[in-house]
Amino acid sequence: MKKISNKYRALALVALTALLGAGACTKNFEEYNTDPTGLTEDQLKPDFNFIGGFYPQIQSSIYYNYNNTTWEYQLQQNLIADVYSGYMMSANPFRGNISNLTYSLVNDWNGFPFSLAYNRVMAPILEVKRRGAQSVAPDFWGVALILKVEAMHRVTDIYGPIPYSQYGQGGTTSAYDSQESIYKRFFLELDTAVTNLKAYIASKPGATPFAKFDMIYGGDYKQWIKFANSLRLRLALRIVKADPATAKAQGEKALADNGGLLETNNDNVMVSGFGIRHPLYTITNKDGWSDISMNASMESYLGGFHDPRIGKYFDPASDYPGQYKGIRIGGSITAKPGYSGFSTLAYKETKSIRDNSPLQLMTAAEVYFLRAEAALRSWANPGGTAQELYERGITTSLSQWGVADQASEYMNDAVSKPAAYVDPKNAANNAPAPSAITVKWDDGATFDTKLERVITQKWIAIFPEGQEAWSEFRRTGYPRLFPVVNNLSNGTISTTIQIRRINFPQAEYVANQAEVQKAIQLLGGPDNGGTRLWWDKL
Repeated sequence: MKKISNKYRALALVALTALLGAGACTKNFEEYNTDPTGLTEDQLKPDFNFIGGFYPQIQSSIYYNYNNTTWEYQLQQNLIADVYSGYMMSANPFRGNISNLTYSLVNDWNGFPFSLAYNRVMAPILEVKRRGAQSVAPDFWGVALILKVEAMHRVTDIYGPIPYSQYGQGGTTSAYDSQESIYKRFFLELDTAVTNLKAYIASKPGATPFAKFDMIYGGDYKQWIKFANSLRLRLALRIVKADPATAKAQGEKALADNGGLLETNNDNVMVSGFGIRHPLYTITNKDGWSDISMNASMESYLGGFHDPRIGKYFDPASDYPGQYKGIRIGGSITAKPGYSGFSTLAYKETKSIRDNSPLQLMTAAEVYFLRAEAALRSWANPGGTAQELYERGITTSLSQWGVADQASEYMNDAVSKPAAYVDPKNAANNAPAPSAITVKWDDGATFDTKLERVITQKWIAIFPEGQEAWSEFRRTGYPRLFPVVNNLSNGTISTTIQIRRINFPQAEYVANQAEVQKAIQLLGGPDNGGTRLWWDKL
Protein backbone atom coordinates (compact mmCIF):
# COMPACT_ATOMS: atom_id res chain seq x y z
CA MET A 1 0.00 0.00 0.00
CA LYS A 2 2.91 2.31 0.67
CA LYS A 3 6.55 2.64 -0.23
CA ILE A 4 9.14 4.53 1.78
CA SER A 5 12.42 5.22 0.06
CA ASN A 6 15.81 4.17 1.39
CA LYS A 7 16.71 7.86 1.41
CA TYR A 8 14.20 8.54 4.17
CA ARG A 9 15.01 5.32 5.98
CA ALA A 10 18.61 6.50 6.21
CA LEU A 11 17.50 9.96 7.28
CA ALA A 12 15.43 8.46 10.07
CA LEU A 13 18.23 6.25 11.27
CA VAL A 14 20.76 9.05 11.60
CA ALA A 15 18.28 11.57 12.96
CA LEU A 16 17.24 9.21 15.73
CA THR A 17 20.67 8.02 16.85
CA ALA A 18 20.83 10.96 19.20
CA LEU A 19 17.88 9.77 21.22
CA LEU A 20 19.10 6.33 22.22
CA GLY A 21 19.96 7.31 25.77
CA ALA A 22 16.93 9.38 26.65
CA GLY A 23 14.78 7.90 29.41
CA ALA A 24 11.81 8.66 31.60
CA CYS A 25 13.89 11.18 33.50
CA THR A 26 14.78 14.00 31.08
CA LYS A 27 17.59 15.46 33.15
CA ASN A 28 20.09 15.01 30.32
CA PHE A 29 17.70 15.40 27.40
CA GLU A 30 19.62 18.28 25.80
CA GLU A 31 22.57 15.94 25.29
CA TYR A 32 20.44 13.98 22.84
CA ASN A 33 19.13 16.86 20.75
CA THR A 34 22.07 17.13 18.35
CA ASP A 35 21.79 15.46 14.98
CA PRO A 36 25.06 13.49 14.46
CA THR A 37 24.96 14.23 10.73
CA GLY A 38 26.00 17.79 11.50
CA LEU A 39 23.00 19.20 9.63
CA THR A 40 21.12 22.03 11.30
CA GLU A 41 17.39 22.09 11.82
CA ASP A 42 17.15 24.79 9.14
CA GLN A 43 18.92 22.55 6.66
CA LEU A 44 16.47 19.74 7.43
CA LYS A 45 13.33 21.89 7.29
CA PRO A 46 12.49 21.45 3.59
CA ASP A 47 9.74 18.83 3.24
CA PHE A 48 9.49 18.65 7.07
CA ASN A 49 12.55 16.42 7.34
CA PHE A 50 13.53 18.15 10.60
CA ILE A 51 10.57 16.56 12.39
CA GLY A 52 9.45 13.80 10.02
CA GLY A 53 12.66 11.81 10.45
CA PHE A 54 11.64 10.92 13.98
CA TYR A 55 8.40 9.16 13.04
CA PRO A 56 9.71 5.82 11.73
CA GLN A 57 11.24 5.10 15.12
CA ILE A 58 8.08 6.14 16.92
CA GLN A 59 5.85 3.95 14.76
CA SER A 60 8.05 0.87 14.88
CA SER A 61 8.79 1.12 18.60
CA ILE A 62 5.21 0.62 19.80
CA TYR A 63 5.32 -3.10 19.00
CA TYR A 64 9.04 -2.95 19.36
CA ASN A 65 11.45 -4.09 16.70
CA TYR A 66 12.92 -0.81 15.48
CA ASN A 67 16.48 -2.05 15.19
CA ASN A 68 15.42 -5.63 14.43
CA THR A 69 17.05 -6.79 17.66
CA THR A 70 14.00 -8.92 18.58
CA TRP A 71 15.14 -9.80 22.11
CA GLU A 72 13.89 -6.41 23.27
CA TYR A 73 10.41 -7.23 21.98
CA GLN A 74 10.67 -10.60 23.70
CA LEU A 75 11.06 -8.81 27.03
CA GLN A 76 8.75 -5.89 26.20
CA GLN A 77 5.75 -8.04 25.35
CA ASN A 78 6.33 -11.66 24.41
CA LEU A 79 7.22 -13.02 27.86
CA ILE A 80 4.59 -10.81 29.48
CA ALA A 81 1.37 -10.00 27.60
CA ASP A 82 1.64 -12.53 24.77
CA VAL A 83 1.68 -15.28 27.38
CA TYR A 84 -0.73 -13.75 29.93
CA SER A 85 -3.26 -13.18 27.12
CA GLY A 86 -3.54 -16.92 26.52
CA TYR A 87 -2.08 -16.61 23.01
CA MET A 88 1.40 -18.07 23.41
CA MET A 89 3.65 -20.00 25.76
CA SER A 90 7.35 -20.72 25.68
CA ALA A 91 8.97 -24.08 25.07
CA ASN A 92 12.07 -22.65 26.75
CA PRO A 93 12.38 -23.33 30.52
CA PHE A 94 13.72 -19.85 31.21
CA ARG A 95 15.57 -19.59 34.53
CA GLY A 96 14.68 -23.15 35.42
CA ASN A 97 10.95 -22.37 35.16
CA ILE A 98 11.25 -19.62 37.78
CA SER A 99 10.19 -16.64 35.74
CA ASN A 100 7.26 -14.52 34.55
CA LEU A 101 5.78 -17.70 33.10
CA THR A 102 5.26 -19.09 36.62
CA TYR A 103 4.45 -15.68 38.15
CA SER A 104 7.93 -15.29 39.66
CA LEU A 105 8.37 -11.86 38.09
CA VAL A 106 11.87 -11.14 36.81
CA ASN A 107 12.97 -7.58 37.57
CA ASP A 108 15.57 -7.62 34.79
CA TRP A 109 12.82 -8.39 32.26
CA ASN A 110 10.00 -6.21 33.47
CA GLY A 111 11.53 -2.78 32.94
CA PHE A 112 11.58 -3.15 29.16
CA PRO A 113 8.00 -2.05 28.38
CA PHE A 114 8.78 1.09 30.39
CA SER A 115 12.26 1.95 29.12
CA LEU A 116 11.54 1.22 25.46
CA ALA A 117 8.41 3.37 25.48
CA TYR A 118 10.18 6.35 27.01
CA ASN A 119 13.43 6.02 25.07
CA ARG A 120 11.93 5.19 21.69
CA VAL A 121 8.51 6.87 21.66
CA MET A 122 8.20 9.59 24.27
CA ALA A 123 11.69 11.02 23.78
CA PRO A 124 11.38 11.50 19.99
CA ILE A 125 7.86 12.89 20.37
CA LEU A 126 9.22 15.38 22.89
CA GLU A 127 11.88 16.36 20.36
CA VAL A 128 9.25 16.78 17.63
CA LYS A 129 7.45 19.12 20.03
CA ARG A 130 10.67 20.99 20.87
CA ARG A 131 11.24 21.62 17.17
CA GLY A 132 7.92 23.42 16.96
CA ALA A 133 5.60 20.90 15.34
CA GLN A 134 2.59 22.21 17.25
CA SER A 135 2.78 25.52 15.39
CA VAL A 136 4.72 24.86 12.18
CA ALA A 137 3.14 21.47 11.34
CA PRO A 138 0.04 20.84 13.46
CA ASP A 139 -0.88 17.95 11.18
CA PHE A 140 2.39 16.20 12.03
CA TRP A 141 1.72 16.95 15.67
CA GLY A 142 -1.72 15.37 15.36
CA VAL A 143 -0.16 12.15 14.12
CA ALA A 144 2.38 12.30 16.97
CA LEU A 145 -0.41 12.53 19.52
CA ILE A 146 -2.23 9.51 18.07
CA LEU A 147 0.98 7.49 18.20
CA LYS A 148 1.68 8.73 21.71
CA VAL A 149 -1.72 7.60 22.97
CA GLU A 150 -1.43 4.26 21.19
CA ALA A 151 2.01 3.61 22.70
CA MET A 152 1.45 4.90 26.20
CA HIS A 153 -1.95 3.37 26.89
CA ARG A 154 -0.15 0.06 26.52
CA VAL A 155 2.41 1.13 29.11
CA THR A 156 -0.08 2.39 31.69
CA ASP A 157 -2.11 -0.78 31.11
CA ILE A 158 0.95 -2.77 32.17
CA TYR A 159 2.04 -0.79 35.23
CA GLY A 160 -0.80 1.57 36.24
CA PRO A 161 0.51 5.04 37.20
CA ILE A 162 3.35 6.23 34.96
CA PRO A 163 5.14 9.54 34.25
CA TYR A 164 3.05 11.35 31.64
CA SER A 165 1.78 14.90 32.10
CA GLN A 166 5.09 16.25 33.40
CA TYR A 167 7.37 14.19 31.19
CA GLY A 168 10.02 16.37 29.58
CA GLN A 169 9.81 19.27 32.01
CA GLY A 170 13.36 18.74 33.20
CA GLY A 171 14.78 18.10 36.65
CA THR A 172 16.20 14.95 38.13
CA THR A 173 12.96 13.08 38.73
CA SER A 174 9.76 12.31 36.84
CA ALA A 175 6.41 12.57 38.61
CA TYR A 176 3.89 9.79 38.10
CA ASP A 177 0.24 10.44 37.20
CA SER A 178 -2.72 8.38 38.29
CA GLN A 179 -4.10 6.14 35.59
CA GLU A 180 -7.42 7.96 35.77
CA SER A 181 -5.77 11.30 34.96
CA ILE A 182 -3.70 9.71 32.20
CA TYR A 183 -6.81 8.38 30.48
CA LYS A 184 -8.46 11.78 30.66
CA ARG A 185 -5.38 13.27 29.03
CA PHE A 186 -5.49 10.59 26.32
CA PHE A 187 -8.98 11.72 25.33
CA LEU A 188 -7.90 15.37 25.21
CA GLU A 189 -4.89 14.51 23.07
CA LEU A 190 -7.08 12.59 20.65
CA ASP A 191 -9.34 15.69 20.49
CA THR A 192 -6.37 17.80 19.42
CA ALA A 193 -5.17 15.21 16.93
CA VAL A 194 -8.52 14.90 15.15
CA THR A 195 -9.05 18.67 15.12
CA ASN A 196 -5.59 19.29 13.65
CA LEU A 197 -5.95 16.67 10.94
CA LYS A 198 -9.44 17.76 9.94
CA ALA A 199 -8.26 21.37 9.70
CA TYR A 200 -5.37 20.35 7.46
CA ILE A 201 -7.60 18.27 5.17
CA ALA A 202 -10.03 21.17 4.86
CA SER A 203 -7.30 23.66 4.00
CA LYS A 204 -5.18 21.42 1.74
CA PRO A 205 -7.35 18.61 0.37
CA GLY A 206 -5.33 15.83 -1.19
CA ALA A 207 -1.97 16.96 0.20
CA THR A 208 0.16 14.23 1.81
CA PRO A 209 3.25 15.87 3.38
CA PHE A 210 3.61 13.01 5.87
CA ALA A 211 3.70 10.29 3.20
CA LYS A 212 7.44 9.65 3.14
CA PHE A 213 7.57 9.15 6.90
CA ASP A 214 4.37 7.13 7.24
CA MET A 215 4.74 3.39 7.92
CA ILE A 216 1.00 2.83 8.26
CA TYR A 217 -1.22 4.87 5.91
CA GLY A 218 1.02 6.38 3.27
CA GLY A 219 0.29 9.91 4.48
CA ASP A 220 -3.51 9.67 4.27
CA TYR A 221 -4.80 11.80 7.13
CA LYS A 222 -8.37 10.57 6.70
CA GLN A 223 -7.11 7.14 7.70
CA TRP A 224 -5.31 8.56 10.74
CA ILE A 225 -8.60 10.14 11.86
CA LYS A 226 -10.28 6.72 11.63
CA PHE A 227 -7.48 5.30 13.76
CA ALA A 228 -7.87 8.08 16.34
CA ASN A 229 -11.63 7.56 16.59
CA SER A 230 -11.24 3.80 16.87
CA LEU A 231 -8.59 4.21 19.54
CA ARG A 232 -10.93 6.52 21.46
CA LEU A 233 -13.62 3.81 21.36
CA ARG A 234 -11.15 1.18 22.61
CA LEU A 235 -10.09 3.39 25.51
CA ALA A 236 -13.67 4.35 26.35
CA LEU A 237 -14.64 0.73 26.82
CA ARG A 238 -11.45 0.08 28.77
CA ILE A 239 -12.68 2.40 31.54
CA VAL A 240 -16.37 1.42 31.45
CA LYS A 241 -16.34 -0.12 34.93
CA ALA A 242 -14.17 2.57 36.54
CA ASP A 243 -15.89 5.64 35.07
CA PRO A 244 -19.10 4.69 33.24
CA ALA A 245 -20.15 8.27 32.49
CA THR A 246 -16.86 9.25 30.86
CA ALA A 247 -16.72 5.93 29.04
CA LYS A 248 -20.16 6.45 27.53
CA ALA A 249 -19.47 10.07 26.59
CA GLN A 250 -16.16 9.27 24.92
CA GLY A 251 -17.46 6.14 23.27
CA GLU A 252 -20.44 7.94 21.79
CA LYS A 253 -18.12 10.74 20.66
CA ALA A 254 -16.06 8.22 18.71
CA LEU A 255 -19.15 6.59 17.23
CA ALA A 256 -20.64 9.90 16.12
CA ASP A 257 -17.54 11.50 14.61
CA ASN A 258 -17.90 12.10 10.87
CA GLY A 259 -14.31 11.01 10.34
CA GLY A 260 -15.43 7.44 10.83
CA LEU A 261 -13.87 4.31 12.29
CA LEU A 262 -11.84 1.40 10.94
CA GLU A 263 -14.33 -0.54 8.79
CA THR A 264 -12.43 -2.65 6.25
CA ASN A 265 -9.20 -4.56 6.36
CA ASN A 266 -7.63 -1.83 4.24
CA ASP A 267 -8.05 0.37 7.32
CA ASN A 268 -6.08 -1.94 9.61
CA VAL A 269 -3.25 -0.31 11.55
CA MET A 270 -0.25 -2.26 10.26
CA VAL A 271 3.32 -0.94 10.59
CA SER A 272 5.75 -1.86 7.80
CA GLY A 273 8.62 -0.50 5.75
CA PHE A 274 12.03 0.97 6.63
CA GLY A 275 13.43 -2.56 6.73
CA ILE A 276 11.48 -3.53 9.84
CA ARG A 277 11.08 -7.24 10.50
CA HIS A 278 8.52 -9.12 12.57
CA PRO A 279 10.06 -10.22 15.88
CA LEU A 280 7.70 -13.16 16.35
CA TYR A 281 9.12 -14.79 13.22
CA THR A 282 12.56 -15.09 14.80
CA ILE A 283 11.23 -16.01 18.24
CA THR A 284 9.05 -18.89 16.97
CA ASN A 285 11.15 -20.10 14.03
CA LYS A 286 12.94 -23.37 14.70
CA ASP A 287 15.82 -22.09 12.59
CA GLY A 288 15.85 -19.07 14.89
CA TRP A 289 15.09 -19.35 18.60
CA SER A 290 12.06 -21.69 18.89
CA ASP A 291 11.21 -19.80 22.08
CA ILE A 292 7.47 -19.30 21.60
CA SER A 293 4.63 -21.69 20.79
CA MET A 294 0.86 -22.02 20.90
CA ASN A 295 -0.81 -21.52 24.29
CA ALA A 296 -3.12 -24.25 25.55
CA SER A 297 -5.99 -21.73 25.73
CA MET A 298 -5.66 -21.10 22.00
CA GLU A 299 -5.72 -24.84 21.34
CA SER A 300 -8.90 -25.13 23.44
CA TYR A 301 -10.84 -22.37 21.69
CA LEU A 302 -9.60 -22.66 18.11
CA GLY A 303 -9.64 -26.44 18.16
CA GLY A 304 -12.94 -26.70 20.02
CA PHE A 305 -14.65 -24.22 17.69
CA HIS A 306 -13.10 -25.84 14.57
CA ASP A 307 -12.00 -22.31 13.82
CA PRO A 308 -10.74 -21.93 10.23
CA ARG A 309 -8.08 -19.47 11.40
CA ILE A 310 -6.20 -22.10 13.38
CA GLY A 311 -3.91 -22.97 10.47
CA LYS A 312 -3.35 -19.29 9.72
CA TYR A 313 -2.22 -18.61 13.27
CA PHE A 314 -0.29 -21.79 14.05
CA ASP A 315 1.54 -24.67 12.38
CA PRO A 316 0.61 -28.24 13.34
CA ALA A 317 2.75 -29.85 16.02
CA SER A 318 5.79 -31.56 14.54
CA ASP A 319 5.69 -34.16 17.34
CA TYR A 320 2.00 -34.92 16.62
CA PRO A 321 1.42 -34.66 12.86
CA GLY A 322 -1.91 -33.18 11.87
CA GLN A 323 -2.65 -31.95 15.39
CA TYR A 324 -2.41 -28.53 16.97
CA LYS A 325 -0.91 -28.69 20.46
CA GLY A 326 -0.49 -25.80 22.86
CA ILE A 327 1.45 -25.51 26.11
CA ARG A 328 -0.10 -24.67 29.50
CA ILE A 329 1.21 -21.47 31.06
CA GLY A 330 3.34 -22.17 34.12
CA GLY A 331 3.84 -25.85 33.45
CA SER A 332 7.09 -27.58 34.24
CA ILE A 333 8.83 -27.14 30.90
CA THR A 334 11.63 -29.59 30.24
CA ALA A 335 14.80 -28.55 28.45
CA LYS A 336 14.64 -28.32 24.68
CA PRO A 337 13.60 -30.19 22.65
CA GLY A 338 11.01 -31.16 25.33
CA TYR A 339 8.06 -29.05 24.12
CA SER A 340 9.67 -27.70 20.96
CA GLY A 341 7.61 -30.11 18.88
CA PHE A 342 4.31 -28.50 19.90
CA SER A 343 2.62 -26.01 17.57
CA THR A 344 4.60 -22.91 16.73
CA LEU A 345 3.26 -19.74 15.18
CA ALA A 346 2.46 -20.27 11.48
CA TYR A 347 5.78 -19.63 9.81
CA LYS A 348 6.12 -22.94 7.92
CA GLU A 349 2.86 -23.91 6.22
CA THR A 350 0.63 -20.89 5.61
CA LYS A 351 3.58 -18.60 6.38
CA SER A 352 1.24 -16.10 8.03
CA ILE A 353 4.08 -15.05 10.33
CA ARG A 354 6.87 -14.02 7.97
CA ASP A 355 10.08 -12.15 8.47
CA ASN A 356 8.58 -9.13 6.71
CA SER A 357 5.04 -9.36 8.11
CA PRO A 358 3.61 -5.97 9.18
CA LEU A 359 3.30 -5.27 12.89
CA GLN A 360 -0.41 -5.26 13.77
CA LEU A 361 -1.66 -2.58 16.17
CA MET A 362 -5.41 -2.47 15.49
CA THR A 363 -7.88 -4.00 13.05
CA ALA A 364 -11.32 -3.29 11.69
CA ALA A 365 -12.46 -6.60 13.17
CA GLU A 366 -11.60 -5.36 16.65
CA VAL A 367 -13.61 -2.20 16.04
CA TYR A 368 -16.71 -4.17 15.06
CA PHE A 369 -16.49 -6.05 18.34
CA LEU A 370 -16.03 -2.75 20.21
CA ARG A 371 -19.15 -1.49 18.48
CA ALA A 372 -20.99 -4.69 19.35
CA GLU A 373 -20.19 -4.11 23.02
CA ALA A 374 -21.27 -0.48 22.69
CA ALA A 375 -24.60 -1.73 21.34
CA LEU A 376 -24.90 -4.17 24.24
CA ARG A 377 -24.45 -1.23 26.59
CA SER A 378 -27.08 0.82 24.69
CA TRP A 379 -24.65 3.53 23.62
CA ALA A 380 -25.86 5.79 20.83
CA ASN A 381 -24.93 5.27 17.16
CA PRO A 382 -23.09 1.94 17.25
CA GLY A 383 -24.14 1.42 13.63
CA GLY A 384 -26.11 -1.77 14.05
CA THR A 385 -27.41 -4.26 16.56
CA ALA A 386 -25.04 -6.19 18.79
CA GLN A 387 -25.64 -9.30 16.68
CA GLU A 388 -25.03 -7.53 13.37
CA LEU A 389 -21.80 -5.99 14.61
CA TYR A 390 -20.63 -9.22 16.23
CA GLU A 391 -21.12 -11.06 12.97
CA ARG A 392 -19.41 -8.26 11.02
CA GLY A 393 -16.46 -8.65 13.35
CA ILE A 394 -16.23 -12.35 12.64
CA THR A 395 -16.57 -12.00 8.86
CA THR A 396 -14.05 -9.15 8.76
CA SER A 397 -11.52 -11.21 10.70
CA LEU A 398 -12.05 -14.32 8.58
CA SER A 399 -11.60 -12.15 5.49
CA GLN A 400 -8.38 -10.70 6.90
CA TRP A 401 -6.98 -14.22 7.26
CA GLY A 402 -8.22 -15.50 3.90
CA VAL A 403 -10.94 -17.89 5.10
CA ALA A 404 -14.06 -15.78 4.46
CA ASP A 405 -15.70 -18.65 2.57
CA GLN A 406 -16.22 -20.45 5.89
CA ALA A 407 -17.91 -17.53 7.65
CA SER A 408 -21.52 -18.72 7.43
CA GLU A 409 -20.79 -22.22 8.71
CA TYR A 410 -18.63 -20.87 11.52
CA MET A 411 -21.07 -18.17 12.70
CA ASN A 412 -24.02 -20.57 12.73
CA ASP A 413 -22.31 -23.23 14.81
CA ALA A 414 -24.35 -23.49 18.03
CA VAL A 415 -22.80 -26.81 19.09
CA SER A 416 -18.99 -26.57 19.12
CA LYS A 417 -17.42 -25.44 22.40
CA PRO A 418 -13.92 -24.93 23.76
CA ALA A 419 -12.18 -28.24 24.37
CA ALA A 420 -10.55 -29.75 27.42
CA TYR A 421 -6.76 -29.68 27.38
CA VAL A 422 -4.63 -32.81 27.33
CA ASP A 423 -0.85 -32.60 27.57
CA PRO A 424 0.56 -35.78 26.01
CA LYS A 425 3.88 -35.23 27.78
CA ASN A 426 2.63 -34.50 31.30
CA ALA A 427 -0.87 -35.31 32.58
CA ALA A 428 -0.36 -32.89 35.48
CA ASN A 429 -1.05 -30.11 32.99
CA ASN A 430 -4.42 -31.49 31.85
CA ALA A 431 -7.46 -29.29 32.44
CA PRO A 432 -11.22 -29.35 31.75
CA ALA A 433 -12.68 -27.00 29.14
CA PRO A 434 -12.49 -23.41 30.39
CA SER A 435 -15.92 -22.39 29.04
CA ALA A 436 -19.11 -23.71 27.45
CA ILE A 437 -19.57 -20.69 25.15
CA THR A 438 -20.48 -21.31 21.51
CA VAL A 439 -20.05 -19.13 18.42
CA LYS A 440 -23.63 -18.65 17.21
CA TRP A 441 -25.31 -15.50 18.53
CA ASP A 442 -28.22 -15.96 20.92
CA ASP A 443 -30.20 -12.78 21.37
CA GLY A 444 -32.10 -14.28 24.27
CA ALA A 445 -28.94 -14.89 26.31
CA THR A 446 -28.00 -12.86 29.37
CA PHE A 447 -25.87 -9.73 29.09
CA ASP A 448 -22.88 -11.59 30.55
CA THR A 449 -23.18 -14.45 28.06
CA LYS A 450 -23.45 -12.00 25.17
CA LEU A 451 -20.41 -10.13 26.45
CA GLU A 452 -18.44 -13.36 26.80
CA ARG A 453 -19.33 -14.24 23.22
CA VAL A 454 -18.23 -10.80 21.92
CA ILE A 455 -14.97 -10.71 23.88
CA THR A 456 -14.08 -14.31 23.07
CA GLN A 457 -14.42 -13.67 19.36
CA LYS A 458 -12.57 -10.37 19.67
CA TRP A 459 -9.76 -12.20 21.46
CA ILE A 460 -9.49 -14.66 18.59
CA ALA A 461 -9.64 -11.87 16.00
CA ILE A 462 -6.93 -9.57 17.35
CA PHE A 463 -4.24 -12.27 17.48
CA PRO A 464 -1.24 -11.90 17.73
CA GLU A 465 -1.55 -8.56 19.58
CA GLY A 466 -1.16 -9.94 23.08
CA GLN A 467 -1.03 -6.65 24.95
CA GLU A 468 -4.55 -5.64 23.97
CA ALA A 469 -5.80 -9.19 24.52
CA TRP A 470 -4.36 -9.31 28.05
CA SER A 471 -5.87 -5.92 28.89
CA GLU A 472 -9.31 -6.98 27.70
CA PHE A 473 -9.08 -10.26 29.63
CA ARG A 474 -8.36 -8.29 32.80
CA ARG A 475 -11.18 -5.82 32.11
CA THR A 476 -13.87 -8.38 31.33
CA GLY A 477 -12.70 -11.78 32.59
CA TYR A 478 -13.15 -13.10 29.04
CA PRO A 479 -12.27 -15.31 27.41
CA ARG A 480 -11.98 -17.77 30.27
CA LEU A 481 -8.34 -18.86 30.21
CA PHE A 482 -6.53 -21.81 31.72
CA PRO A 483 -4.81 -20.65 34.92
CA VAL A 484 -1.10 -20.96 35.59
CA VAL A 485 -0.06 -24.50 36.58
CA ASN A 486 2.72 -23.55 38.99
CA ASN A 487 2.22 -20.22 40.76
CA LEU A 488 5.55 -19.11 42.25
CA SER A 489 4.43 -15.63 43.28
CA ASN A 490 4.58 -16.40 47.01
CA GLY A 491 0.92 -15.57 47.36
CA THR A 492 1.04 -12.12 45.75
CA ILE A 493 -0.91 -13.22 42.64
CA SER A 494 -4.08 -15.31 42.69
CA THR A 495 -4.00 -18.41 40.52
CA THR A 496 -7.74 -18.07 39.93
CA ILE A 497 -7.89 -14.34 39.25
CA GLN A 498 -4.57 -14.46 37.35
CA ILE A 499 -1.94 -11.77 36.98
CA ARG A 500 -3.18 -8.16 36.86
CA ARG A 501 -0.08 -6.01 36.21
CA ILE A 502 3.72 -5.85 36.23
CA ASN A 503 5.71 -4.25 39.03
CA PHE A 504 7.43 -0.90 38.54
CA PRO A 505 10.96 -1.14 37.06
CA GLN A 506 13.81 -1.54 39.52
CA ALA A 507 15.67 1.22 37.68
CA GLU A 508 12.93 3.61 38.76
CA TYR A 509 13.37 2.59 42.40
CA VAL A 510 17.03 3.56 42.07
CA ALA A 511 16.75 6.78 40.07
CA ASN A 512 13.26 8.00 40.94
CA GLN A 513 12.50 6.42 44.29
CA ALA A 514 10.44 9.17 45.91
CA GLU A 515 8.14 9.38 42.90
CA VAL A 516 7.77 5.61 42.74
CA GLN A 517 6.62 5.61 46.35
CA LYS A 518 4.00 8.21 45.41
CA ALA A 519 3.03 6.06 42.44
CA ILE A 520 2.39 3.11 44.75
CA GLN A 521 -0.01 5.30 46.71
CA LEU A 522 -1.75 6.19 43.44
CA LEU A 523 -1.88 2.49 42.56
CA GLY A 524 -3.82 1.79 45.73
CA GLY A 525 -2.11 -1.48 46.54
CA PRO A 526 1.30 -3.13 46.81
CA ASP A 527 3.67 -3.01 43.86
CA ASN A 528 3.18 -6.58 42.71
CA GLY A 529 1.39 -8.55 40.03
CA GLY A 530 -1.75 -9.09 42.06
CA THR A 531 -2.81 -5.45 42.44
CA ARG A 532 -5.59 -4.35 40.11
CA LEU A 533 -5.27 -1.25 37.93
CA TRP A 534 -7.71 1.67 38.20
CA TRP A 535 -9.92 0.41 35.35
CA ASP A 536 -9.67 -3.24 36.42
CA LYS A 537 -12.79 -3.57 38.55
CA LEU A 538 -14.64 -6.66 39.70
